Amino acid sequence: MEIIKNIKIEGVHTKPIVTDVFYKEHHQSKKVIIFCHGYKGFKDWGAWNLMAEAFANLGFFFIKFNFSHNGGIPEQPIDFPDLEAFGNNNYSKELDDLGSVIDWISKNSTYANEIDLNDISLIGHSRGGGIVLLKSKEDLRVKKVITLAGVSDYKSRFPKKEKFEKWKEKQVYFVKNGRTHQKMPHFFQFYKDFEKNKKRLDIEKAVQNLQIPQLIIHGNNDTSVLIKEAENLHKWNPKSEFKNIKNADHVFNIFHPWKEKTISKELGEVINSATIFLNKCS
Repeated sequence: MEIIKNIKIEGVHTKPIVTDVFYKEHHQSKKVIIFCHGYKGFKDWGAWNLMAEAFANLGFFFIKFNFSHNGGIPEQPIDFPDLEAFGNNNYSKELDDLGSVIDWISKNSTYANEIDLNDISLIGHSRGGGIVLLKSKEDLRVKKVITLAGVSDYKSRFPKKEKFEKWKEKQVYFVKNGRTHQKMPHFFQFYKDFEKNKKRLDIEKAVQNLQIPQLIIHGNNDTSVLIKEAENLHKWNPKSEFKNIKNADHVFNIFHPWKEKTISKELGEVINSATIFLNKCS
């Protein structure tokens, strides 16, 4: 298997998009999967590398990347050494970053014999689920989309009332990362960008207007993004497929760091369901 890690892609927002590719090299065109991590996430979190290997072994060309402002840097793509970048991240930047990754693979001569550019699918986890749904609506190169514990809206996630006013006044609020113990900043630009780009960031409208196959995967033990959000997505696009993973939490019973050599049963179910969907909808 070919695994190329930490490729630097130039995006439109000054910072590089650090990217990995996983594939079996046999000069036959493969379906392309591009995976987007979620909030406080990164491409090497938990068992995402094992997931990438699993998809590559199943015959896909798998790409995963760090959003340019996720807080990682090329020299340290795991965790969050650049909190200034993290604080300046927003949904528009993430959509643009995903567009840059699609552009990169579409124009890349290195992998031309290994990929089918007429079969590009997006998979997004959590907040990244919203990003892949929005991008699927605005980019015709995307042929299928899958959300894993995906969110159904962004507006409800901003601070409310007094907390919001304090945020506006101080221009920053902090969220503690329970694992790294960092105080992670969110600058007020995040909200301003959302207000400015409300139409582009309307997940409900995007899902209602999707013209491509959509698979919604969610765990029934998810306490971070409730399964109701998956039900909303399915309601907005009745043609979508909905897979409920029994006993799965928000990260499908994986944690970081993941030192096992195999994935959880629940993440295995995710990969199996996604594979059936991607191979069926050709």
